[in-house]
Amino acid sequence: MTDRFKRALALGAATVALAGGAVLTTVGTAAAATPDHRAPIAHSRCHEVPGYWTRTWHPATRDRHGKWHAGFWTRTWHRAHLVCTR
Repeated sequence: MTDRFKRALALGAATVALAGGAVLTTVGTAAAATPDHRAPIAHSRCHEVPGYWTRTWHPATRDRHGKWHAGFWTRTWHRAHLVCTR
């Protein structure tokens, strides 16, 4: 009975230590991470354009065997980017 109690106590202590370490690691990582946004500046010449989708047409072609492949539309993602005016 005492061995069970000791084992349970050791397992509980190990669990608490692991959970505490995970919490401290998470908090430390969150505090060390730099924010991915900048504070707005009153007269900034740059602004961020959000990402957007465009439709792109791929014209019909023949492959190397002479088989005809019809044209088709695809959607293309354009990432967010910074636009600056002079």
